Amino acid sequence: MNVTNAANAAQESDTVLLIAGDRKRYLVRLRAGDRFHTHKGVIDHDALIGQPLGRQVFSHLNHPFVVLRPSIYDLLMNLKRASQVIYPKEIGPILLRLDVCDGRRIIEAGTGSGALTMALAYSVRPHGMVYSYEAREDMINVARKNLSVAGLSDYARLTQRDIAEGFDETDVDALFLDVREPWDYLDQALAALRDGGFFGALVPTTNQVSWLLAGMERRPFSSVEVMEILERKYKPVPARLRPQDVMVGHTGFLIFARKISLLADEELPEEAEEFDTADADIDVTSDAGA
Repeated sequence: MNVTNAANAAQESDTVLLIAGDRKRYLVRLRAGDRFHTHKGVIDHDALIGQPLGRQVFSHLNHPFVVLRPSIYDLLMNLKRASQVIYPKEIGPILLRLDVCDGRRIIEAGTGSGALTMALAYSVRPHGMVYSYEAREDMINVARKNLSVAGLSDYARLTQRDIAEGFDETDVDALFLDVREPWDYLDQALAALRDGGFFGALVPTTNQVSWLLAGMERRPFSSVEVMEILERKYKPVPARLRPQDVMVGHTGFLIFARKISLLADEELPEEAEEFDTADADIDVTSDAGA
């Protein structure tokens, strides 16, 4: 999708959002001569290409659809998934807390299916860049396809690597870790971040939060925050407004901090007692990332 296209008309190769009368939502990549098939009828792509968005169209069975340009939220909610992704309820605070905007240089690890990668790339364009690291080739391939569908490939560089080897970039503005054991990669993160840079991480369990905080206490981090975000939607019916029957509850804990530069005579806190993660009787596999 050409996300910078100013004209309010659908073009060939654009991705459009079709919303049926029953509120089902479909992302459709427009190609001349193709047809979109649904239980509500068929819509010719040629009837959409070159025509304005933000209007109602009808299938051959005369069922109405609203045709819109998809938001980044629509793209994220409909991307191809090969792993659990970071939810939009976390992505919003991540973008704000990492001060993500046009021109920023940001490192992410791991890439997973590319949901956060897409949101970061969308926010740093057109002058910034996201450097995303992932150990698994299959994940890299899925994320690359998702970025291409969203028209964001030019703003993200994907690297297949174990981040224990470190990052290629230095003096980046922000860095986010969505990996199983982020406390093992704090030194690599600090080496890549500029002084004053923004650090973030996501983990699913309180044990992991404690291990990460213990590691951060022994390193030059400041302004440390831990938070959990819950989301409850309501049914949009005026006569019987009430919460949805199912809500998105716990998906992960967010940890944020700033890297600081120590003066020559400053010392970090004494090394605290190590947490023995090897003998812990829990699964530290992240539910929220790659």
